[in-house]
Amino acid sequence: MKKEKKVKEPKKKPKFGTLSCLGFMLRMAARHEPIILWIGMGVISLLMVLGNLTGLFVSPMILSSIERGAPLHEVLLTILIFIGAGMLIDGLKGYLGGFEWYSRITLRSILNAMISHKCSHISYSTKVSDEKFGEAVRQGANACGSNSSATEAIWPTIQTLIVNFINFGIYVSMLTAVEPVLLLLILVTTVPGYFYSKYINGWGWRHREEENEINRGIYCVSGNAGDIQAAKDIRIFGMRPWFDDLYRSGMGLLEAFHNRGARVYIWNNILDLIFTFLRNGVAYVYLIGMVLEHGMSASEFLLYFSMVGGFSGFVSGILGGLSDLKNKCKEISAVREVLTYPDVFPLDTGKDVPHTGRPGVIRFENVSFRYPGEENNPYVLKNINLTLSPGERLAVVGLNGAGKTTLVKLMVGFYDPTEGRITYNGVDLRDLKRREYYKEFSAVFQEFNLFAGSVAENVAASQTNIDMARVKECLAYADLTEKVESMPEGYDSKLNRGVYEEAQETSGGEQQRMVLARALYKGAPILLLDEPTAALDPIAESEIYQKYNDMTEGKSAVYISHRLASTRFCDRILLIDGNIIAEEGSHEALMKKRGKYAELYEVQSRYYREDYNAKGGAKA
Repeated sequence: MKKEKKVKEPKKKPKFGTLSCLGFMLRMAARHEPIILWIGMGVISLLMVLGNLTGLFVSPMILSSIERGAPLHEVLLTILIFIGAGMLIDGLKGYLGGFEWYSRITLRSILNAMISHKCSHISYSTKVSDEKFGEAVRQGANACGSNSSATEAIWPTIQTLIVNFINFGIYVSMLTAVEPVLLLLILVTTVPGYFYSKYINGWGWRHREEENEINRGIYCVSGNAGDIQAAKDIRIFGMRPWFDDLYRSGMGLLEAFHNRGARVYIWNNILDLIFTFLRNGVAYVYLIGMVLEHGMSASEFLLYFSMVGGFSGFVSGILGGLSDLKNKCKEISAVREVLTYPDVFPLDTGKDVPHTGRPGVIRFENVSFRYPGEENNPYVLKNINLTLSPGERLAVVGLNGAGKTTLVKLMVGFYDPTEGRITYNGVDLRDLKRREYYKEFSAVFQEFNLFAGSVAENVAASQTNIDMARVKECLAYADLTEKVESMPEGYDSKLNRGVYEEAQETSGGEQQRMVLARALYKGAPILLLDEPTAALDPIAESEIYQKYNDMTEGKSAVYISHRLASTRFCDRILLIDGNIIAEEGSHEALMKKRGKYAELYEVQSRYYREDYNAKGGAKA
């Protein structure tokens, strides 16, 4: 059987071209950090040109003084002038370079913040489900990730190009005025060598995906081996030798890759030596001929021979700089793609949502849904008709993967239905200002976060205008008062040790309670709870729900839970099965129906009874 040949996917062309990205960076610098342009690209570039000219003329000028038989003090004065000029130029470059370096970092940080702002303000659907946006964000973050990243490293590239172009112009004018033939000889021996070297040196760029794939495997192994979450499994199951073998295998592949590259690059070094020998040899022969035939002085010989090497370097520098600029602009294109990425629906345009403090009516009308990019997959939800009345407590139950969380995401407006529509007080969600609509909800989702801040800031989801009395009330409802007040700084105690060394450790259940307190603090008219007590035991869960019942009087509430006993206090229960609403009604009605809900309830209650009896709870 013939092995099927793998077809390479065409490389993605950057959305924005080199000149467009260059203009974008120049505009960003002019708007936020003009020091980069005036000092970095302007003053420092001129100082670099002066420094090069000083280095070019110092030796010929000293030699010329000696040839003329100048007195010793004149020769020493010439040396001191050039040394002083060089020190002054280097000192100014170093002093001004500190300001420019800080501005480069600041501008890169601004671009990083703009990407973060875009990610936090774009619609949930695009952020989570759009693979193109996710890839653009990853590439854009790489372009802003360090001092060597494109958004900072582009400035030395531009600066070097400016210096090379200015020096190129100066050298061309000098060589053309005196020895135009020498100029042509330099170009003939420099340009072909550059393009061959460029091709050879491009081997790493052409094979970067192969290297990245090897490195990803090594980083994955290292990350998993050092992950604190995996520490117990590694020790219990004796997985250390396995990780060692994987790491050695990955390093072996990386070493083989680098050895291949070294064999390629060595030819570049050999050919570079050949081209340099040819260029210098031709220059030597030509200049020696000028000495013999036209009586060129030793100082002039030294000047022009130095110019040969310098001019060749400027030609290579310009060609290499343009290529480097193009590559950096390809990476910067990803940053611009993130910042200009179109959203699936506008968040701030449409009809206003009056915030009356009272819940409105949410209605699903023949709603069917499948996630973006999964057009060939079955619907997650199909033909859903549902009304959530003001003040109603609705429970949504079902097996894993039934579509319960998806229903909540549709209700809150994170996604638009694939078919049908969802209305709020009779208005289609597509016609509302989505960000305003979000204000109608407090929510606790399965995956939650405690942010780097104090306990009070985490509950209030803010750093300013915190109502401490309400913070304490909500934490009390979540049964966290004793825990928080036992912390060294109480409600001002920091969370998240990734940022604060003195941060307090909290258990999974305590973190979940704190997020519940955050949902209560917002006090929105509609409360969504997606497995909000999964980290709590059944007794603690029952107590929490009872407190919610008291505190959310007059609000609408939607609960998702696998523990069916915890939903008994709800006005209505939906059982989702097979992407539809299979059963609907109160707990009592569904139990009388003896359908799927009653079956699941009986299985769970039997488990809890058996567990309770096993612990001696049934003993008199």
